[in-house]
Amino acid sequence: MDAKLEKVLSAVQKPGRYTGGELNSVVKSADSVGLRFAFCFPDTYEIGMSHLGMKILYSLINDREDAWCERVFAPAPDMEEQMRANDIPLFAIESKDKLSDFDVIGFTLMYELSFSNVLNMLELGGVPMLASERHDLKNFVVAGGPCASNAEPICDFVDAFLLGDGEEIMNDFLNLYKEYKDRGAGKEEFLTVVAGIQGVYVPSLYDVTYKADGTIDAVTPKNGAPAVVHKRIVSDLNKAPYPDRFIVPFIEVVHDRVSEELFRGCIRGCRFCQAGFIYRPIREKSPELANEQAKALIKNTGYDEISLISLSTSDYTGIQPLLNDMIDWTQEKNVNISLPSLRVDNFSDELVEKMKLIRKSGLTFAPEAGSQRLRDAINKNITEEEILSTVRIAFKGGWTTVKLYFMLGLPTETFEDIEEIVNLSRRVVTEYYRTPDKPKGKQLVINVSASPFVPKPHTPFQWEPQATTEELDKKRAYLFEQTRVPKSHIHLSAHHTDTIFLEAVFARGDRRLGKVLLEAHNLGCKFDSWDDQLRFDLWQQAFKNCGVDPTWYAYRRRSYEEILPWDHLDYGVTKEFLIRENEKSKRNETTPHCRIKCAACGASSLNGGNCDAKCKNLL
Repeated sequence: MDAKLEKVLSAVQKPGRYTGGELNSVVKSADSVGLRFAFCFPDTYEIGMSHLGMKILYSLINDREDAWCERVFAPAPDMEEQMRANDIPLFAIESKDKLSDFDVIGFTLMYELSFSNVLNMLELGGVPMLASERHDLKNFVVAGGPCASNAEPICDFVDAFLLGDGEEIMNDFLNLYKEYKDRGAGKEEFLTVVAGIQGVYVPSLYDVTYKADGTIDAVTPKNGAPAVVHKRIVSDLNKAPYPDRFIVPFIEVVHDRVSEELFRGCIRGCRFCQAGFIYRPIREKSPELANEQAKALIKNTGYDEISLISLSTSDYTGIQPLLNDMIDWTQEKNVNISLPSLRVDNFSDELVEKMKLIRKSGLTFAPEAGSQRLRDAINKNITEEEILSTVRIAFKGGWTTVKLYFMLGLPTETFEDIEEIVNLSRRVVTEYYRTPDKPKGKQLVINVSASPFVPKPHTPFQWEPQATTEELDKKRAYLFEQTRVPKSHIHLSAHHTDTIFLEAVFARGDRRLGKVLLEAHNLGCKFDSWDDQLRFDLWQQAFKNCGVDPTWYAYRRRSYEEILPWDHLDYGVTKEFLIRENEKSKRNETTPHCRIKCAACGASSLNGGNCDAKCKNLL
């Protein structure tokens, strides 16, 4: 390790974020590979090392003999201060080589408020931030992840976006990149050719023009780029690459366990949920394969906990046989099994009996809205009786800590709906005391979390305005007042509205926000999702300096006829379907989930008409 870096590490908190050398990390010789890939996560090590997508692609790229993938994380503020003071550029964990040494620099965009960290990491690494200022094929910046579904606000800084499942598109991209690198091709030539790969979006090959009212007039492709870019998907999860080992950090990370993915997509269709739409169609992994992969991960990492993950784990059709297969060997090895993302309408006595054998911790459910009317409007498709029945089963099974997720500011929400959040939470408390077989001698805790609604692209609510900061503050205050009296077992938390406002601006923004992002970076904005780091005053100054009104993006209702900034990026779900769902929300009408009746969302067209929802009948 460089002596200067070693000295710096002794002056920061958690030097284990930067040392590398962890079990199962991959170290190669830079001289022996023809392609170096920096996988950049625009947040700290603890958060990035919990991201499954990074683990999958790290393994996939490093399985290539001609490539070496290394990890790069955003340095915490104390480390950045030391790096700038000691002239240490941002470096990769494995080799400690600076970011500018890499051929391809890849960012995963999980959250809009990480955009400022992307710019900061490029600057710290000695890489020009603007794509237009990077003229060579080296330091080619790509990005993927859920925020790539509206790439426009950050497109000034990214050469190409990889839309959809990274395992499906990454090798195609790298093969073409290496071919053009080896023959000394220029960047502009490569951009034109790589845009021909399905799932690759090259924003510089599209001209955007605007109307007098500020809305988009047209998005025009050039140099042979496709008019619409279709995301790539893994057609069969049983054949998809999946690592048999994860890197084991020296320090505790957010999700300090191994993860086994069960399926992608979601059958539910909650109208606010972006993930539930952009990851369609539904594709399941067999329980036999999931069990074998889980065994390998535990064997090769030494972890004592494994999380079975998906957008709605209890909707996995193989959950019972999988748990049957896993219980024997996990009990023998003292391995806990975590089941996140449970639904209240399929939380059964049988599932509880299995869970009692594998883990006893708090349970989390997401009613999202307090009233039945609003739950119908957002297509949550659960009733109050199902919620209360679920907590009865949980209390009878021995649980005394339950977390309930709700949202504030949903379309059509009233103060009566907010009051029902508290009323429903109190009914849950009452249900506990009505349960004859409830645990003895334990304190009941009902943690209620209320997060403001943010309209997201590719959802039925993409046209809806976000509630203003003033409206959200009033609703949050009302919720706290209702919870405070009378005193109960309910513990309420609610999210900060400044971060939510910025999230809404960039979620539905266009490429004119690029200049704001650059100005905010120059003013010192970074780690905007951290309450102790957010400088909302600097963001306000950046918008003012650039002559951009952020409320136009966050608080404006769009018409169905308006061209949206992401309309040329196809994630499978059709605009016609989203419009139908938006209209049904206004009538408080629900749409049955995919296994009851196909709603003809269109996503199966990306998989040859196949969808593992196995619906009983068509629309």
